Amino acid sequence: MGPFTIAAIAIVAVFLLKAYKEYNKQKGRIDADELVQVNKELKELKERVMTLEKIVTDKSYQLHDEIDKL
Repeated sequence: MGPFTIAAIAIVAVFLLKAYKEYNKQKGRIDADELVQVNKELKELKERVMTLEKIVTDKSYQLHDEIDKL
């Protein structure tokens, strides 16, 4: 192998390494964005569960349920 071949291989290797690092960086950003979205959805679901718990534990709801059973 001549010196030009070795230099060409080294240059290609550097470009491949940079491309791989950029790929991993972009992949990490996508995962972080997805994590933010999942956390937002989890917060919304917790709020909905709290609302449902308030409705079910409300005395007027229980009274209405007992009347329906009669």
